[in-house]
Amino acid sequence: MSSQYTPRPSGEPPQSPPAPGSPGGDGLQAGLKNRHLSMIAIGGVIGAGLFVGSKAGIADAGPGILLSYALAGLLVVLVMRMLGEMAAADPASGSFSTYADRALGRWAGFTIGWLYWFFWAVVLAVEATAAAEILEGWVPAVDQWVWALLVMLVLTGTNLISVGSYGEFEFWFAGIKVVAIIAFIVVGLIAFVGLPPADSAAGMENLTGHGGFLPNGPGAILSGMLLVVFSFMGSEIVTLAAAESPNPVTAVRKAVNSVIWRIGLFYIGSMFVIVSLLPWDSKAIATDGPYVAVLDALDIPYAGTVMDVVVLTAVLSCLNSGLYTASRMAFSLGERGDAPASFGRTNGRGVPTAAILASVAFGFVAVFFNYIAKDTVFEFLLNSSGAVALFVWLVICASQLRMRRRIEREAPERLTVRMWLYPYLTWATIGLIVFVIGYMFTDDDGRTQMVLSLAVAAGVLITSLVKDRLRRAAVPGGEPAGTVDAG
Repeated sequence: MSSQYTPRPSGEPPQSPPAPGSPGGDGLQAGLKNRHLSMIAIGGVIGAGLFVGSKAGIADAGPGILLSYALAGLLVVLVMRMLGEMAAADPASGSFSTYADRALGRWAGFTIGWLYWFFWAVVLAVEATAAAEILEGWVPAVDQWVWALLVMLVLTGTNLISVGSYGEFEFWFAGIKVVAIIAFIVVGLIAFVGLPPADSAAGMENLTGHGGFLPNGPGAILSGMLLVVFSFMGSEIVTLAAAESPNPVTAVRKAVNSVIWRIGLFYIGSMFVIVSLLPWDSKAIATDGPYVAVLDALDIPYAGTVMDVVVLTAVLSCLNSGLYTASRMAFSLGERGDAPASFGRTNGRGVPTAAILASVAFGFVAVFFNYIAKDTVFEFLLNSSGAVALFVWLVICASQLRMRRRIEREAPERLTVRMWLYPYLTWATIGLIVFVIGYMFTDDDGRTQMVLSLAVAAGVLITSLVKDRLRRAAVPGGEPAGTVDAG
């Protein structure tokens, strides 16, 4: 199968993106500092879903939620390793969409790129609404829709100023999340061993009592995994952002090498604190949320307010990164001719203005539907983007299988990050993803998400094939110029 790809001469090291206006430059500026990339990498795995949505997983799996997070985390670690291998060898603004284009064909890059953009555009609406709900609780005199509008406008302005302003906002947003969750884990572990603020050591009672470690049976591990796996979406953002940093290869290598401890600390560490300090079936977890419930149980003052601030920060961080990610994917699609050409252009500050405005416009439309058609149009948007994470990870695996062979043949010195036990672990990861997709069909909510997501994916794929046919028909010989075999 063919794809647009121009290999570098063997031995030539990967280069940082050229500055705007330079020959062959893609228009993006290297405006993200190393501290920005480091915090984006760390904060990218801490979403609002961890603080709010984890209670559903605990209710489903009990203490076994630890295994659900471990299984989902393992999947993300393996996928990130593959993506890191490709990104370190050849940093690109479109990340996995660009690699799919080169390895699998134009149809793959087009399809997964637009699905990913769609996912994050819907996330903009979800997070703007979540932020508005918290802010309305603090200042009820201001209507919720006004808060949603203000939040969207402020972060749109931030992204339009420069990539550096996005990085600065994200640095502080992510910093607050990281400090908050580390403080939570430290306080929880101190309480676990019986030091103040706890009265006595927690022991293993909450892990093994109340129905046992797996109160709802082993199958609940997979059910819990379905509920938590999508909270890991965002780990891959650093590979897109690296293209706008001075040392993209170094940034990608550091992010990929640290993903194991980040998931282990933030997700599994915090879940251990929750299910060991409180019974999994505690009413407080279901009503107040797991983090507030633990802090309340330890008599931490103003626990609810503290967590509201942390959740608001996580929501704003996700919204900020969502707009950045959607716009950069739209920019990459525009560069490759798979989106309007204006999406692939930048202003004098290296900002893809049209791509940002188009992404936020869709977000505004989705917010509008959230208020006037929450149970119909907005619910469709949510469900039809729900399984995109699995599609993205599957495409990353397939792309890495082919790109690895090509890199080894043309420039093996670029393999500064290598997938473990290639190709066996890649195939095992593909098998696990396919299994999760199949298991979703056995769950009522999962089945709805999967069917609608597949329907939207099919529509995008058909559009891609039609567009590619028209493009080929317009080129003498039927093959777009500049393509080579991807094998």
